[in-house]
Amino acid sequence: MPTEPMNGQPRNGEPLNLAVVIGSVREGRFGPVVAKWFAERAEEYGRFAVNLVDLADTPLPLALPAVPPALEPRMARPAGMAGLTRRLEEADAVVVVTPDYNRSFPASLKAAIDWHYTEWEAKPIGFVGYSGASGGLLAIEQLRQVFAELQAHTVRNAVTFPRYYELFGPEGRLRDPEGPNGAAKAMLDELLWWGELLHEARRARAEAA
Repeated sequence: MPTEPMNGQPRNGEPLNLAVVIGSVREGRFGPVVAKWFAERAEEYGRFAVNLVDLADTPLPLALPAVPPALEPRMARPAGMAGLTRRLEEADAVVVVTPDYNRSFPASLKAAIDWHYTEWEAKPIGFVGYSGASGGLLAIEQLRQVFAELQAHTVRNAVTFPRYYELFGPEGRLRDPEGPNGAAKAMLDELLWWGELLHEARRARAEAA
């Protein structure tokens, strides 16, 4: 991959669709604060149409059928999941905002991933993590393995917030934004490059089918 971001406008003349997914649904979660901060950075970047996706707004049954609905058309997803499915399908790139709970990622996030399949395929995935000690890295490393199985491409750069409760002020603003802002830009550079490349690859594959 080039060390510099691609120049010019996206090939189709439109910004890439970026879904920012809030992975935790727990009461009192901090995820919406982190996701709002990142969504603002992505909007300022100017090359993405940002769609904030909160999993708390969607019913996510943990009991899935033996064959995922995405692989078996006769098995319908729950009716309340249609909006989430559409937003993931329309995304050209995805950023997952996740804490780590007990050295892993939330069950809600795993359910959302497992209820889908082709919606992740051949798309770049980035991560924003937060937790007490690791900054979400323990969850992120496991998520990289999960998304690899779904034929998604996880980008190398990530944004992490160890001891997030010390980094954000009471109004949800970072006390020292310089480092996180730089990390966010590095990840957005990667997401743009891979997002444009894989968008064209998916289009070419669809036309050849």
